[in-house]
Amino acid sequence: MNYRPVLNTIPPVVKNLIIINVLVLLAAWVLRSANVDLTNLLGMHHPSSDKFMLHQLVTHMFMHSTQGIFHIFFNMFALWMFGRVLESVWGGKRFLVYYFVTGLGAIALHTFVSHIEIASMKNAIDAYINTPAPELLDKFVNRYLPRATPQVYDFINNWYNDPTNSTYVADGQRLMEQILLIHVDTPTVGASGAVFGVLLAFGMLFPNTQLMLIFPPIPIRAKYFVIGYGLIELYLGFTQPGSNVAHFAHLGGMVFGFFLIKYWNKSRNTFY
Repeated sequence: MNYRPVLNTIPPVVKNLIIINVLVLLAAWVLRSANVDLTNLLGMHHPSSDKFMLHQLVTHMFMHSTQGIFHIFFNMFALWMFGRVLESVWGGKRFLVYYFVTGLGAIALHTFVSHIEIASMKNAIDAYINTPAPELLDKFVNRYLPRATPQVYDFINNWYNDPTNSTYVADGQRLMEQILLIHVDTPTVGASGAVFGVLLAFGMLFPNTQLMLIFPPIPIRAKYFVIGYGLIELYLGFTQPGSNVAHFAHLGGMVFGFFLIKYWNKSRNTFY
């Protein structure tokens, strides 16, 4: 019986992408003990942040959360499951182009949405400065800091109980400005945008392929899985603006993937 290692069954581009992502995560874990934060160096910061560097447009796609393995595991599992099929169909060069276009498209849409959100936060702070009130602070915190500490809520409740106390005004403004800084300086990491683009491509090329969901354990056609996942991401993107998950990056990968495939297929009867 002939035995071939699992990695030898993976097309070279997908295999190398997985290896690079794993090596970068291992490097982040090792360097963290030397007080070197690769997340800040390689993660994508908002362009208005002092921590933003141009290379982050690409490097964020190879950096994952260092708080566990689930983030990278699910991304690399999906890349392996769907990407190897696409690379086998398209070839390595076209697949790599598609992967980077969707990854860059994902961060472009995410940055655009973040820019709108940050502008909205600044407007809310200006409104608070003009007419400071605990109601405005409460609304701001609930929208942009959904996992606030008990101390934050205690501060707001104390102001509600003593609305004429002017000492709360300056502290409230500082709190809002700190939340704004968190949004500006928190880096975006992960290959999720490109992986969602890969998922979209699989659904377009093989729409009637049966996939088995983990929960609930039922079969579903690829096209319905992709449409459902996209709708969920769209809903979460609008309803959870303070989430740690970059929902619009996922959507960006799918949107750019859709138009790239349509462009490639414009004068052909098949995608490959």
